[in-house]
Amino acid sequence: MNLLTKGIYTLIIAFILGVLACPALIPFLHRLKFGQTVRDDGPQTHLQKTGTPTMGGLAFLAAFALSALFMTPTHETIAVILVTMGFGLIGFVDDYIKVVKKRSLGLRPMQKIIGQLVICALFIVYLYGSGVGTEIYVPFGGGMTWDLGVLFIPFCVIAVLATVNGVNLTDGLDGLADGVTLIVAVFFTMCAYAAGNGIVTAGGAMIGGLLAFLIFNSYPAKVFMGDTGSLALGGFIVSCAFILKMPLFILIAGIIYVIETLSVAIQVTVYKKTKKRVFKMAPIHHHFELCGWKETKVVTLFYIITAIACLVAYLGAQAIF
Repeated sequence: MNLLTKGIYTLIIAFILGVLACPALIPFLHRLKFGQTVRDDGPQTHLQKTGTPTMGGLAFLAAFALSALFMTPTHETIAVILVTMGFGLIGFVDDYIKVVKKRSLGLRPMQKIIGQLVICALFIVYLYGSGVGTEIYVPFGGGMTWDLGVLFIPFCVIAVLATVNGVNLTDGLDGLADGVTLIVAVFFTMCAYAAGNGIVTAGGAMIGGLLAFLIFNSYPAKVFMGDTGSLALGGFIVSCAFILKMPLFILIAGIIYVIETLSVAIQVTVYKKTKKRVFKMAPIHHHFELCGWKETKVVTLFYIITAIACLVAYLGAQAIF
């Protein structure tokens, strides 16, 4: 069975598992009263979402892991699974504290950072030990690489934390983080196929799981992924990117993550200095809502931007493979 065929089979299996898991998980979360608490200072249309089950990321993560492991995974695939599930575990604990323990802030910021740094450190050990090395491809560089040497470690830490938390910030509208990451996952999966890398099956598994989850997470959402899902998605994207030596391509393909993160950074920095807001609300998807845009319009726009950005990223990667 060739790599593409394995990827397609994995996608189909993950989709079926996800479609079966969500209808079983959603009533269970309802019974446990694992409902989302919505901010009072946010868009008023979001208040109707209060009580919608969260932690739904468990469904697509289970579909992802089971289908990927079923297809005789390579060590690269196992690494992606472990990083994804590791960040998902941090998100799960955070959601559990928020929903079950009724502590609105969940894990303390330092606890989150420490957990993320531990996973990041283990991933760096894997990258060195597996021979991936410290070289990264330069977009539109004609196949040129930069060997970061000792700078690879701080670069990796910054890239991992930025990506994981950028995806987390993107998870604020029905279907937004799911659909955006689905498109980015397709991009990196196609790159993996072109490179003959075994993470094609991991990519297929995540695409299938996200497609299934989008049925239930699109507007109006019947379930939210929670930090369980959004942190895991960040781990998936960044681990695939580094194994392919393509972390710089996240800046292009994942442009929505970049914009969302920058909007928060700008808002906080300017407000601290001037007590004035640049955006009506950050992350920026809420700004558009408060400007009168419908939620579905914002989500659609971000999907389109991501799709175009991934096409641009693909053009910048053609000389690599």
